[in-house]
Amino acid sequence: MDTFVRDKLNQWNLSEFMEIFKEEEVDKNRLFCLEDEDIDKLIPKVGPRARFKERLKQLKCQQQNEEETNSSEILFSTSDIGKRKFDLQEESRAEKPAVKRQRASIQFSAVILNDVKAIMEHVYEKLHNRESTELNEFLKTKIRDLEVDKRAVVGVFGKTGSGKTSLINSVIGVNKLLPSGDVDACTSVMIKVEANVNNSTYEAEIEFIPKDEWEDELGTVDRFLEQDGEQEKQDDDDDDDDDNDGYHDLVEKLSALYGEEWKEKSSEQLMDIRYFREIPEFLNSTKKILICESATELSAKILKYTKQGGDGGIKRWYWPLVKCVTVKVPKNNFLQHVTLVDLPGNGDRNKSRDSMWKGIVGNCSAVWIVSEINRAASDKESWEVLKRASSLLGNGGECRHIHFICTKSDVIGDLHDHSAANVQAFILKRNIKAKEAVSKELNKLTKIKNYFSDECFKVFTVSSAEFLKRKHLNPENTEIPELQDFLQNLNDCHSETLNYVSGAQGILSLIQGASVREATGINKVVCEDLESNLDCQLDAMRNVMREIYTNFGKCLDEGVEISKRSCEKILKSFLYNARKSGSCQYNILKGVVRNGGIHKPKKGKEINFNVKLTSFLSQSIDEEFRKTFPNEGNHGPFNGVINKFSLDTEKLKQKYKDAELHLVFLKTEEEKLKTKLCKRIRDRKKMIYIILTKTVEETMAECYKRAAQFHGKNTLQNIKEKIQKHVHNFKNSMFEKAKDVMLEQLLKLMVEILGLLEKNMMESIELSLQSEDNSIPDVSTELSMVQKHWNELNSCMDA
Repeated sequence: MDTFVRDKLNQWNLSEFMEIFKEEEVDKNRLFCLEDEDIDKLIPKVGPRARFKERLKQLKCQQQNEEETNSSEILFSTSDIGKRKFDLQEESRAEKPAVKRQRASIQFSAVILNDVKAIMEHVYEKLHNRESTELNEFLKTKIRDLEVDKRAVVGVFGKTGSGKTSLINSVIGVNKLLPSGDVDACTSVMIKVEANVNNSTYEAEIEFIPKDEWEDELGTVDRFLEQDGEQEKQDDDDDDDDDNDGYHDLVEKLSALYGEEWKEKSSEQLMDIRYFREIPEFLNSTKKILICESATELSAKILKYTKQGGDGGIKRWYWPLVKCVTVKVPKNNFLQHVTLVDLPGNGDRNKSRDSMWKGIVGNCSAVWIVSEINRAASDKESWEVLKRASSLLGNGGECRHIHFICTKSDVIGDLHDHSAANVQAFILKRNIKAKEAVSKELNKLTKIKNYFSDECFKVFTVSSAEFLKRKHLNPENTEIPELQDFLQNLNDCHSETLNYVSGAQGILSLIQGASVREATGINKVVCEDLESNLDCQLDAMRNVMREIYTNFGKCLDEGVEISKRSCEKILKSFLYNARKSGSCQYNILKGVVRNGGIHKPKKGKEINFNVKLTSFLSQSIDEEFRKTFPNEGNHGPFNGVINKFSLDTEKLKQKYKDAELHLVFLKTEEEKLKTKLCKRIRDRKKMIYIILTKTVEETMAECYKRAAQFHGKNTLQNIKEKIQKHVHNFKNSMFEKAKDVMLEQLLKLMVEILGLLEKNMMESIELSLQSEDNSIPDVSTELSMVQKHWNELNSCMDA
């Protein structure tokens, strides 16, 4: 047995088998040749044997990738000698080394991450087998907290037929994964695409809406029929499609699920179990799981749940009952820590779907707005999607990237000269023009740009077909590889490994420092210095937070006064819109009072009266809110002051050499805590931003409830008068209350952040430097191995 095998057995926590490996003369070369029967003989126990096989498999993959990368680099360098003739085939070959190097880097990080996780599992077992003390429990908690599932969400908007499905399939490198939609269809169900990290199958999780919500929808059929009878027929020639949107939407759903049977059945009969034999999970409020061996097979199976694609002989469609479909793809590097979500351009009348839509949009790190290249700049629907979602993505979310993607750049139409060179030149020239036209339109959206910096916006011109066929364009000119690079950067596997290894190194440093206990004499002095630094840092944070709170108060005070003065204008514009017919106003206002102030047409912009009422109040705080809680990086007063927080452990390490291991731990704890707090702030700021509208909605709730009870003659006028009277009665208190609630939530967040920072850092300082614990094990070997991995990762990053 050589040092290579010995080191690997140590890293894999299989050191107890060193003797038998030595006896059997297993060196590096023989290690890679071991068969299953050999491994069974070397490691009789199932658990350790399974771990060994998994680690050996990863090691073989790593070696194979390294060999492929080296051979590709040699071929590339020799082929570069002399004058080269570039054609499309040669250019695609030239890409391969870079792709393989990237794959090798990912594999390298994954192997190191698995090794360090195994080491920390072993250390955890060591601690678990020792006496349970306060320090011991603290260390075990810190090891458990090393695991962080960081997942970025990319929302993809685009109507059916825009090339959205082909784009997703091409970018993640899986052909025919998602079914393509008919031109007349529109996305109703949200489809998430993420990695299957558990096995090598293609899977889909079907999540249904609650059963009682479907029962409520069935109950609305009678209500729609009653509404038709009540409707004031003031404008028979009204051409607004909103009038019967809700009814037609429901009819489409009922026909999809029940065929023509629903017309002859009561709502109770339509809940008969026979209609749901294929989906008992809907009745049991559980998820339906589909498992397939191929992407094509899964695509066919999910068709009836997604409202996408042709009928395929399907007799009963279940998409009306589906909230979300999550598709899981095996062995996909682009999706390791990224979820792509195919989103409808608007929320949904169904409460569950609407709530999920808003939640996903608010969680998007990036959005892709997809439109065909020949109409991208003039596609009103795409721009409306961006306008509708902008506040949810900006101050109410965490979006850092907005990509406008012009698809089907390879569709050339009538072209006189179809030579490869001429086609390519035509496509590239049109791409430039399309980008200029879309960028020009983006610059006109001043309200949207209030939420985002110019760096957030980018335009792509892509061709999924050319990326696969490579007939006229090389891969780079299809711009699919650039989007793949973007996903790869969001995945940030290397960063995940760095964070885990850094945290592990900090914990092992503390354990080793505590086990040696050589710095006991100076620990008290070090604690005093650290506590003094902590107090200074917290004082600095309090000063910044006071300033933020004051600025918010000033902005909101101005907003309250403007809102009070603007109430009449808002009411007149909303209640007495001369451009809307009486029947159209009736439908809108009935929808508003029945749905808490919100009317959702099937197409077009959502009408939210609560948002209209709070518009001036929200505008008064928008700029200050964005400065305080920016989505880009760690800038801004709130996140900025947290990232500046430091106990100055680097300087203290120079001063107190004997306490270096403890200070290494405190430094890693400081970084982990700051990351955790920034995430908490990001999540809470979304809730703070919507609190203005939510508070006004609560104030208006009783008004909506009473207005919804009006029926018969003069219903429209009664609703208008009820809303007008309520707003007049409450306008002086309503906006003041919304302001107070926002400031209260902001203050609560500030107090919480300061409290968590002080509590967690004080606990770490006291337990790492003041605990006397004889039960802590020696982890010098484990620390040395993790430090070696840390150096390897940093070398890889510098390369």
